[in-house]
Amino acid sequence: MSDQTSPFRIANFRAYWVSRLAMTLGQYAMLLIIGWQTYNIARDSGMSVGESSGQLALIGLLQFLPLFVLTPFSGLAADRLNRKTVAQMTVGLQMICAGLLAALTWYGMITLASLFGIAVLLGIARAFAGPALSALAPNLVPKAILPNAIALSSIAWQVGMIVGPAIGGYFYVIAPALPYAVAGGLFAVAIVALSLIGEVPKSPILGAQRPVGQIIDGLQYVVRNKMVLGAITLDLFAVFLAGATALFPVYARDVLGVGAPGLSQLAAAPAVGAALTALYFSFRPLKTHVGPKMLWAVAVFGVATIIFGVSTSMPLSLAMLFIVGAADMFSVYIRQSLIQLHTPDDKRGRVSSVSLMTISASNEFGDFFSGTLAFFIGPVLAVVTGGVGAIITVGLWSRIFPVLRTTRTFDPPDELLHTGPETTPQGEKS
Repeated sequence: MSDQTSPFRIANFRAYWVSRLAMTLGQYAMLLIIGWQTYNIARDSGMSVGESSGQLALIGLLQFLPLFVLTPFSGLAADRLNRKTVAQMTVGLQMICAGLLAALTWYGMITLASLFGIAVLLGIARAFAGPALSALAPNLVPKAILPNAIALSSIAWQVGMIVGPAIGGYFYVIAPALPYAVAGGLFAVAIVALSLIGEVPKSPILGAQRPVGQIIDGLQYVVRNKMVLGAITLDLFAVFLAGATALFPVYARDVLGVGAPGLSQLAAAPAVGAALTALYFSFRPLKTHVGPKMLWAVAVFGVATIIFGVSTSMPLSLAMLFIVGAADMFSVYIRQSLIQLHTPDDKRGRVSSVSLMTISASNEFGDFFSGTLAFFIGPVLAVVTGGVGAIITVGLWSRIFPVLRTTRTFDPPDELLHTGPETTPQGEKS
């Protein structure tokens, strides 16, 4: 990527990228430790492996429900209000949650009830933060380098989502309260970075003028655009079924027997795979056969998940999780770029909120599904079943949405390239 085509030459985008990476790192560092503490408190109180897995399922459900309920409103807020202000307020709420968790852990007062309550607050914050940040990125750069900006924005989010748990795991080994303190610091960095972004243009909402009508317009766009609908729902069902992350505490304590240090390694393995894949794409952006490659990446994700599920060897488990992270980053890079580029600016907040809800459904509600399945059939069979389900999903989606098989480039339709205000980059430096 040359200096002339790099969004990083624009000060607003640099600040945005730092804020998104810092926020996502903080989020997922906390989420891993919330799961670990939940599982250990349950096990130490005398619950069985299955019953303790059920507590992990409840944590996932409590994070998902606020996102599910608030999605229509959070997307509309991102399109009607100042996206930067919305993002700052939600990051502030997450920083408060991190502070509460750090204090409760430090003083030995952490309980299942407190973890459940804070999980709900995090779900509310993330419901509004995701659409605002996703929709903000395309407003910061000229349209000529918009694809690169979207790809880099997706990379910041995905690297944060996968590297964050590794940060949480390693700091937990040092001190149980430390991951929350570090997460709070990362949220503070995100707020400062967001404050450095100057005024940016935003397209007025077209079509219906009443809030309910505008919400419906956004949902209708997702349903009618087969590219957007296919890409969003592919992730929804594949990762929903094959999400093994929620069961890392089970594998670390009761399957592989590697404890908290091993939990850190399990969390780090997909992070390394994702980070190396993101680094590769930052130098060699994908340009051809993007749809078929996305489908193949999801299939590889499913196969690696199956092998991880049956593995009793730590080296093999780590290798499979490395592939899981790399394949996930590969598919997310393509999917997020296609969704943003195939959505007009005045609808990006609402479409991003729908995308966020499906991501949450595949992650947090997927955690609930995985934990519940582990309760009934055991953690190993739950992970294997999920991996098989992801592979089946790829086959079905390639037929239900043939556009995913035939899409060759990221290029959006001409009509989308000529909608919305022309963006004048601020803070541009040579």
